[in-house]
Amino acid sequence: MSNATTGPDNLTGVTPDTGLKVGQSDETGPVLAADGTSLKSSLNRALRKQKMRALLLIAPLLFFILVTFIYPIGEMLFRSVENQIVGETLPRTVVELADWDADVTDVPGAPVFSALTKDLMVAVEEKNHTRLGSRLNYELSGVSSLFRKSGRGVDDFGEVYTDQFVALDPAWEDPATFIDIFAGERWLTENAAYDGEGPRPRFRLAPGVDDVLPETARMYADFARVVQVEDDDNPVEEEPWNAVYLALYEELSAGAVIPADFPQAALLNQAQAAVATFDTEDLRAQFVEIDEDWADREVWRIIQGYSAPYTAGYFLNAVDLQQTPDGVAWRPENQQIYITLFIRTMIMSTAITLACIMLGYPVAWLMANLPARQANLLMILVLLPFWTSLLVRTSAWKVMLQREGVINDLFVWIGIVADDNRLALINNATGTIIAMTHILLPFMILPLYSVMKTIPVSYTRAAKSLGATNWTAFWRVYFPQSVPGIGAGSILVFILAIGYYITPEIVGGTKGVFISNRIAYHISSSLNWGLAAALGAILLVIVLALYWAYDRIVGIDNVKLGG
Repeated sequence: MSNATTGPDNLTGVTPDTGLKVGQSDETGPVLAADGTSLKSSLNRALRKQKMRALLLIAPLLFFILVTFIYPIGEMLFRSVENQIVGETLPRTVVELADWDADVTDVPGAPVFSALTKDLMVAVEEKNHTRLGSRLNYELSGVSSLFRKSGRGVDDFGEVYTDQFVALDPAWEDPATFIDIFAGERWLTENAAYDGEGPRPRFRLAPGVDDVLPETARMYADFARVVQVEDDDNPVEEEPWNAVYLALYEELSAGAVIPADFPQAALLNQAQAAVATFDTEDLRAQFVEIDEDWADREVWRIIQGYSAPYTAGYFLNAVDLQQTPDGVAWRPENQQIYITLFIRTMIMSTAITLACIMLGYPVAWLMANLPARQANLLMILVLLPFWTSLLVRTSAWKVMLQREGVINDLFVWIGIVADDNRLALINNATGTIIAMTHILLPFMILPLYSVMKTIPVSYTRAAKSLGATNWTAFWRVYFPQSVPGIGAGSILVFILAIGYYITPEIVGGTKGVFISNRIAYHISSSLNWGLAAALGAILLVIVLALYWAYDRIVGIDNVKLGG
C-alpha cells in the first residue's frame, strides 16, 4: 500500500495546481508559478525566451542584409560629407595654413610652402597627390594638373640644403648617421633579425628624439615608413629625402637645443654652428616656377576651405550652390544642372506612372474578368518582356523611335504626318517616357490584377440590378475597390522610374536623362563619388518624403497586392 504523501498517486513538491493554491491562500501575496517564483516574472522570462528564439531564427538574414545592403549604402552615403583626403595628404600644410588670411595676403608665407614641400614629397611617394588633385579639381578646375606637375619636380626641392650638409661633413651622406640619431633600439633589433618573410618591422623612433628635433624626426619617420611600405627597402641602406635635410636645416636654424648625450651631438652642434652661413632656397619661387597657379589666391583658398575632415561642399554642388569666401552662392548659370535634373526626374516619373495606370488598368481588368484560359494567355503576354534583356528592349525602342524608324514610317504610310515632317521621338523626354512606360507597365498590371481578382463580380451585378448604369456601377462600386492596386502599382512604378538610368541614357539624349544618369556618371566616369553620394542622398530623402506624404494622404495600409 502506498504512502499517503509519497506514494505513486501523489506528487511531492510544488505542482502547478498546488503552486496556484499556495499563491491564492495568501490574498495579500503575489501569485506564484509552479517553481515558486512570481507568476509575472515567470511569464516575462518565458516571453523573453520566446523573443530570443525568434531573433535567433532571423539573425542570419538580418546579418546578411546588414553586411550586403545596409553597410554598403551607409558607407556610400558617408562619402557625401567625408573629406579627409586633404588633411591626411597635406597634414603639415593644413596646420600652417590655418592662420592664413586671404584678405591680407595673396598667397601664404614661407612656412606654408615649406610644409607643402614635405607633405608633397610623402604624397608623391605614396601616389596620393593625384587623388588629392582630383578631389580639389571638383571645386576649382586646373588643380589636378597643378598637383601632377608639382609632383614631378618636388624631388629636387631642398637639394641645396642636402649638398651643404654633405659638404660640411660627408657623414651626413651616410644613412647610418640618421639611423643612429632617429632609429629606436627595438626597431634596430627587429630589423636586423628580419629574414625577408612577411612585412618588414614597422619603423620606430628613438625615445626622446621627437622632443629635440620634432619636425625632422617626423619627416624621417615618414621617409622610413614609405621606404619600407612603398618601396620594400631597408631605411638603413637608403639616403634620406631632401625634405629631411630641409626640416633639419629649419630646426637647427631655429635654435634647437642639442643635449650633450644626444646621438651624434657633436655632428649636430657642428652643423648648427654652420647653418647660419648656408645658402637658402626660395621654395615659393620654385613652386611658382613649376606652375604659376601656386601664386593664385583661389588655389590656396580651396585648400584651406576644404582642409576640414567633413564638408558640405558635395551637397552644395548637388543643388547648384558653391562655397565662396563670402559664403554660399549660386554656381554660374551655365553650370546649374542638378536642380533641373531633379525636377525633370520627378515630372517624368509621374508622367510614366500615369501612363502606366491608363494603359495597365484596362489590361488588368480584362485579365481579371476573362475565363481562366484566356486570362492565362494574356498573363503570359504581360510577362513576356521579362524574358528579354532590358538592354535589348531599350535598343529596340531606339530603332523604332528614330525619324526613319518603324513608328514614323507607319505614321507616314497612314498619312498622320508628312514625310518631310516626321516626329522627333528619340533623344528627348518623349522617347524616355514611351520606352520606360513599356518597360514598367508589367509592374503596374500585376498589382492591379491581383487586387481586381479579389473583387466579386456580384457587386457590380447588384448595382446594375438596382438601376445603376454600367459607368455608375464601375465608378461607384468597382473602381473604389481597385484603388489599393493602383496605389501599390504607382509606388512600385514611380520608385523604379526615378532610379532608372539605362533607358534614359540610350533613348533620352540630353533632354530625357534623369538625375540617376548623373549619379551613374560620377560613379563610373568622373569618379566623383562624394557628389554621387550627395545626389543619391537627396534623391533618397525626396523618395522618403513622397512616401510619407502618400501615407498621410492615402494611407499605406490601404495599399494591397491582393487578398
